[in-house]
Amino acid sequence: MTEKIILASTSPFRRQLLENAGVSVEAVAPEVDERVVEAPLENAGVSPEDVALILAEAKAVDVSKRHPHALVIGCDQTLSLGDRVFHKPKDMESARRHLLDLSGKTHQLNSAIVLARAGQPIWRHVSQANLTMRKLDPGFIGRHLSQVGKNALSSVGAYQIEGSGIQLFEKIEGDYFTIVGLPLLPLLGKLREEGAIDG
Repeated sequence: MTEKIILASTSPFRRQLLENAGVSVEAVAPEVDERVVEAPLENAGVSPEDVALILAEAKAVDVSKRHPHALVIGCDQTLSLGDRVFHKPKDMESARRHLLDLSGKTHQLNSAIVLARAGQPIWRHVSQANLTMRKLDPGFIGRHLSQVGKNALSSVGAYQIEGSGIQLFEKIEGDYFTIVGLPLLPLLGKLREEGAIDG
């Protein structure tokens, strides 16, 4: 590799996905308050896909300014149900309400990636997946959340599809990497195009 690649994220899962694909990355936490970035967008008619892109770009640019000689990957994901954009639940009661609201409906995950170099975005991409949740009994939701515990708070939809959260769904349209928040195939293609990885 001719250029260091930095992942502007503290997500061990995203880092593991890249390393499993043979991409060596350094993880650096972005200094971005997501709620502050999102606040002016909420009533401005910005689409959930664009919200994800704006957040991913804020993270990539922030880290890129501090590491101008690296190629920086910023990512973010939004969950939308119609016009409503969901955020990570603050507590277990919020997680329960998320799952009740999503029960029996199809929602969209919007997974965005932005590459930045020298503090400037050079590439943007967003992938979507549609997920249809089974009609869930409130008692089952309580038992499920009791089983998964605080892990429910780390996912915007209060589920982790790579674990027992898969049991909440009856239909999924979209690739696995988009669903878990890192559209890997488009990213690998762009990293090859940039000469950052062999290919």
